[in-house]
Amino acid sequence: MLGTLNDKKLEELLQTKLLGRIGCHADGITYVVPVHYVYETPFIYAHSSDGLKISLMRKNPEVCFEVDDIRDFFNWQSVICWGTFEEIKDMDEQQRVMQKLIDRIEPFLSGKEDAHPSHGIADLASEIGTTKDLVLYRLKLHQKTGKFEHRDLTPASGQEH
Repeated sequence: MLGTLNDKKLEELLQTKLLGRIGCHADGITYVVPVHYVYETPFIYAHSSDGLKISLMRKNPEVCFEVDDIRDFFNWQSVICWGTFEEIKDMDEQQRVMQKLIDRIEPFLSGKEDAHPSHGIADLASEIGTTKDLVLYRLKLHQKTGKFEHRDLTPASGQEH
């Protein structure tokens, strides 16, 4: 069965997932990239190094954000959101947002010394602020939609597997 996610299920999916994808476009380049995030209505909070994604979003702040939960080919949920990129410049707000990201991601990191919430930006946490610039930002969401497919694939009583 194909269907549309209701608001409760849509919000639940955004709240519970750790990885989403940002789609951005500027200068004839369309770029879709995975990001770890925290969702607090109406914002998606994330961080990045200063690279192509940030450059494109600074030029054209209108973005798309997608999250999905795929169990198998016939059982999945997907949310697509549209919003506006806002770079966080205030130092106090940057610290609050970074702490939200750390609190959300840290339980899923391994206990290894080189595991830190800035993975994908720098190999070592000590590089942040010295050799790599960390950009904290939010996406202010203004539209959301969600779809799902669900099929019960268990055989009916009396049928062979």
